[in-house]
Amino acid sequence: MPVPTFPPFPDNVPTHPLLVIDYELLKSGDSKEKDRLWTAATKLGFWYLKNHGADEEVNGMFDMGAEMMALPMEEKMKFTRGDAGVSFGYKAVGASAVDAEGNPDTIESLNVSKDDALSYPKPARRTYPRTVNNRMGSTITPFVRKSVDINDTIIAIFNEKLGLPEGTLDSLHTGSGEFSGSETRVIKSRAAGLPADRMAIGAHTDFGSLSFLHNRLGGLQVLPPGVEEWQYVKPLPGHAICNIGDALSIMSGGILRSNIHRVVPPPGDQSKLDRWSLVFFFRPGNSVLLRALTEQSPIIADAVNNADESINFNPGETAEEWFVRRSKYQLLSNRKGPETYMASRGTEMGRV
Repeated sequence: MPVPTFPPFPDNVPTHPLLVIDYELLKSGDSKEKDRLWTAATKLGFWYLKNHGADEEVNGMFDMGAEMMALPMEEKMKFTRGDAGVSFGYKAVGASAVDAEGNPDTIESLNVSKDDALSYPKPARRTYPRTVNNRMGSTITPFVRKSVDINDTIIAIFNEKLGLPEGTLDSLHTGSGEFSGSETRVIKSRAAGLPADRMAIGAHTDFGSLSFLHNRLGGLQVLPPGVEEWQYVKPLPGHAICNIGDALSIMSGGILRSNIHRVVPPPGDQSKLDRWSLVFFFRPGNSVLLRALTEQSPIIADAVNNADESINFNPGETAEEWFVRRSKYQLLSNRKGPETYMASRGTEMGRV
């Protein structure tokens, strides 16, 4: 299916510049590019990634998402993810809160487990709609494999920069050999007619370790450290947007930054269109205990020793418990009051 054309991103809205990191240079071991990645990951925790080689797979994933979202609602709801905190499956518009007041989101989404994509045709975690199964071998699995390879490459660089023994971070992620919360998500945001500040996805930090995001329209905003105004991240064709999540921030003793962000309607003429996005969330193995890796790295130990005493780098949860709690208490079906939403928070609310 041809890639559609879109109105240009406007030049009269506040944007935050991100460093552009070249994945081909990272793969070749270029030390200067590794240093630039490190700067991006420790200062804001967001960067563009070019030459990642996944454009064909990304376009196929958007086509898969459009096919799935076009199914009758009755069919899609047969594959809902439920309210227990498991995110694999379908989520309807308005199922999650975007703030403590309980305002509903404006997105529908489909999450496919990495474990299901890699074990296909044998289900590992759950089953999916027929349109998704039809695309699993040709579209979803290749995208997931490429996403895992890219994240493994970046994780190895962080492992080196943090002074960890070789393979430490890999052993907590892909190398763990166990199920994880890693997944790919296709999101459709309904934007037409909504106020510019109407949140589609509320302000949050990501649950896992790394996010590999692909946008065709604007709407993603970040709140950089020391800045009071939300700023757009401009989508660039052929460039992914990558960011650090809570798990890596905790493991690194806060050296790697998990920055708060949100999604609002696209700006300018783009606001007349539905907004599609695709992300691969890379997360640790389910049983991995989230804590700063101080025993394995003097660099991390020093960071923790010099951090504010109010920050807790040992939240006492496994990666699965952290993820399930955050996912579960965002759901309006589980809401009892503002305290429910607050229970879904991660590092953005000082929980770490």
